[in-house]
Amino acid sequence: MITHPFDIIMVPMQILIFLFTLYFFVIGFCGMWRRREKKITTPKKTFAIVVAAHNEEAVIGQLVKNLFQLNYPKDMYDVYVVADNCEDKTAEVAAAEGALVHERTDAKKKSKGYALDWMFDRLFQMKKQYDGIVVFDADNLVHPQFLMEMNNRLCKGDKVIQGYLDAKNPYDTWVAGTFAIAFWVICYISHLAKSNIGLSACLGGTGMCFASEILKKHGWQATCLTEDMEFTMKCMSEGIKTSWAHDAIVYDEKPLTFRQSWNQRRRWAQGQFDVGNRFIPKMFKAGWKHKDIRMWDSCIYLMQPHFLMISTIFIIISYVQLAFPPFYTNIYTFLPSQMMTAIMMGQYILPMIILAKIRVKWKAWLYLLFYPVFIYSWIPIIFLGFIHRNDHEWSHTKHTRAMSMDDIVGNVKNTTTIK
Repeated sequence: MITHPFDIIMVPMQILIFLFTLYFFVIGFCGMWRRREKKITTPKKTFAIVVAAHNEEAVIGQLVKNLFQLNYPKDMYDVYVVADNCEDKTAEVAAAEGALVHERTDAKKKSKGYALDWMFDRLFQMKKQYDGIVVFDADNLVHPQFLMEMNNRLCKGDKVIQGYLDAKNPYDTWVAGTFAIAFWVICYISHLAKSNIGLSACLGGTGMCFASEILKKHGWQATCLTEDMEFTMKCMSEGIKTSWAHDAIVYDEKPLTFRQSWNQRRRWAQGQFDVGNRFIPKMFKAGWKHKDIRMWDSCIYLMQPHFLMISTIFIIISYVQLAFPPFYTNIYTFLPSQMMTAIMMGQYILPMIILAKIRVKWKAWLYLLFYPVFIYSWIPIIFLGFIHRNDHEWSHTKHTRAMSMDDIVGNVKNTTTIK
């Protein structure tokens, strides 16, 4: 029964917010454990490692050197670097370290997605073919066991695989630290959690592995600002889920300044709205047709920025109501207070559990105090992303933090035993 004039809008809004929050809360707790797995430790699959690099002379050398030190037979993988519209010495530096360099120049099609599409086409025209294709960003470093872990996943039949996205510089600044915390949390409460219960993970732009047959059959053709999310949804709409390889670790450079963080996340927000506009209806219909909960979950994943916008609008209205007589019914007063308290506390407890699990240094615990700044800064970024969702102009994040594996040993996940 409607008791206030705005109940017709506000009650459904509150129900939607509650259901979304409860959904993510329950899934998040599914990432607090790992399934036991008997791994295949015999190298069987061959790999082409592809790095799309635009003006990355400062960091590309360390990555290529690192890639040739992986614990995998050297005759079973090759390293390709796409020097994409470069105006520096990226090609020369990569070639000097032993990479097979392909230079691409296209003033109109400027983005990582276009560079990968171009390189994949080249690979499939070569005489030498590979079982799998692995993609890294130029600023990455890679755990020595990465290819062995991807070999394990491919041998077990997985076709699209995402590795664990760690940070190579989590203690540089508070911005890099909070960014790293966000990635650590997502790896557990989203990717690992969904993997544990049979749902699809989401590609993260780097540390990705594809069975060559998938790219040959379906093509890449993911060229928006968030090409990784676009390809995830493209595959899921065909019933191909993204698997999660928790021990295939890639160390990514995190932004050092808040401006860099802001610009990068705004680009992600624009890209997610773009992908959402194209795939939310498609995924919903496909999920209904095939009765596949994985497709519905992917649809909900795409709706996260919309959910944040709705939540923000509701919070603003709830504060406005304090100055006036009640003009809508607050349904949360009818819910058990213990449930609401548990959900609210979980937002802060889960990150603390994860930091304890991965045994971070004391600085990360200090950066946790700034974590709310990172989280709530998403609100204006999401609204800006929505406003500029049709702006497809690609912007490059400049990387300057040249590090080797020796520099990060003992600082981040699974590096204490690296020689």
